[in-house]
Amino acid sequence: MTKIQAHLFRQILQAVVIIVGGLVMMALLAQGLSRTDLILENRQSALTYFYIVMLGSPQIIALLTPLAIFVGTVWSLNRIHKDSEIVVAQAAGMTRWQVASPVLRLAVMCLVLHLGVNLWGQPASQRAMREAVAVARADLAAALIRPGQFTTNGERLTFYARDQIAGELRGVMISDMTDPDFPTDILARSASLVSVDGKPTLLLRDALSQQLDTNQQLSILEFDQYMFDLTDFMKEDAELILKASDKFLHELIFVDRKDYFQNKETDDFLSEANARLTTPLLNVVMALLAIVAVLGGDFNRQGYGRRIAIASASATTLLVIQLALQSAAAEDPAMNIAQWTIPVLLIVILSWIYFGRGRHIGKRPPPTTGLLIPRLEPGA
Repeated sequence: MTKIQAHLFRQILQAVVIIVGGLVMMALLAQGLSRTDLILENRQSALTYFYIVMLGSPQIIALLTPLAIFVGTVWSLNRIHKDSEIVVAQAAGMTRWQVASPVLRLAVMCLVLHLGVNLWGQPASQRAMREAVAVARADLAAALIRPGQFTTNGERLTFYARDQIAGELRGVMISDMTDPDFPTDILARSASLVSVDGKPTLLLRDALSQQLDTNQQLSILEFDQYMFDLTDFMKEDAELILKASDKFLHELIFVDRKDYFQNKETDDFLSEANARLTTPLLNVVMALLAIVAVLGGDFNRQGYGRRIAIASASATTLLVIQLALQSAAAEDPAMNIAQWTIPVLLIVILSWIYFGRGRHIGKRPPPTTGLLIPRLEPGA
């Protein structure tokens, strides 16, 4: 690239990075507010909370990058064009392609990055996030151990601890309703959460167990130490069901026909696969739309508010249409063709509008002035 092309590239890149960063931070903040139950209800650490929130960033970046390309390109080109830098560059002999090439190069780079996120980054992060949320919600120890509060695990177990000092629970009460006909109540002076053969277990000290026997007589047993196995009370480790957004491209295309659930969601998977491949094209479409909005007409020092407003409405409409097409393709697989047709057709049309107009510049006949200029013959 020439120096002026490198200057244009840097200006647009800075704007895109700032816009993407700002939009992603806002989106992550909104997503983080929906995950506060991990701390409030499941008592997870702040590190786990931020880890889960950050795993959602690849999907957000992929969603916002085309919009950031449009906004950043319009803002940068409009400022540069109003400062007459584009006019000077064209007067110096730069063609329309040379002026637009820094923007299109950045758009292609974003396309490749967007495609990589869609094919590998998003499914990997979504799987990790779903697994981390499942583990956090299934953390029985975090759900039960709330000093000073009665907590339950379904209808089978009620737990209470007066307080917790240095990891040791004091004043523990457990009500085991596994067998409703013969419930068991356990009182213990103290308790600690330990692992026995990989199983979560409460080690109760100075414990007292009370249970009704078959004759409805109260049976009382005292223990110096009592091992209360929590395995039966843990939430069932049901198989993690992956959504279409969690699957890699080959899993979306090559569906296991023997799996009832996957076979039922075949159209959804096909729609998601086509969306993964077509949405990166929006980066080029948005870049061309911004170029046409600012550079596609005559120079105007007062700005290009009308053209930019039309282009902005077109960009918003395009994003809405693309999302609607993906949703419609989940119901009608034939709509997947439209997911490819619209961005490719727009790239062709916008390229023809901008670059085709440039081919006619300089070929217009000179204006008639009414003056007769004599023709000079060679050697005259």
